[in-house]
Amino acid sequence: MFTKPARAVLAFCALAALSACGGGGERTNVPDTYKVKFETTKGDFVVEVQKSWAPLGADRFHELITSGFYNEARFFRIVPGFVVQFGLPADPAKLDTYQEFPDDPVKQSNSKGTLTFATRGPNSRTTQVFINLGNNARLDSMGFSPIGVVVEGMDVVEKLYSGYGEAPNQMQIRSSGNKYLESSFPNLDGIKSATVLE
Repeated sequence: MFTKPARAVLAFCALAALSACGGGGERTNVPDTYKVKFETTKGDFVVEVQKSWAPLGADRFHELITSGFYNEARFFRIVPGFVVQFGLPADPAKLDTYQEFPDDPVKQSNSKGTLTFATRGPNSRTTQVFINLGNNARLDSMGFSPIGVVVEGMDVVEKLYSGYGEAPNQMQIRSSGNKYLESSFPNLDGIKSATVLE
């Protein structure tokens, strides 16, 4: 039997969303550093992304934000002291737009407040990301490469509803989106909008 922390780490094996498009190659129009404001049902927080940390991840995240991919998405997996995870869209049809893209070398540790793409194995990142709620350095050797860090509103992140834990089923979210979450997990907090700050 796995301990609770072990189960939480193993849960990353099924993190990445299935998808198809959007090359994942480095985009020259993405700034070296940019900030993203998340307006959520609990308040606002801001993430600063550093392209030098993980260039491919920073490019994909910028693409997802500017396309409105995360708007209305729910924070569907929250393990207190470990992670807040999101990145499955309100409308599952959006998943068809994004394919897996290559890994970045891990240059920064998964310390508290860092934002990292989820993965289910080598070169399998797509759209799901998580914010570390604690210092999760054990994830570094597993290939989880942070792309940025929460610079404002970490208190908001820590207040997101965590009562359902890991109960929401990712396959059902992929097939039914918010329709499933709203009927089965109505108290989940969500993203109203996510925008790149000028």
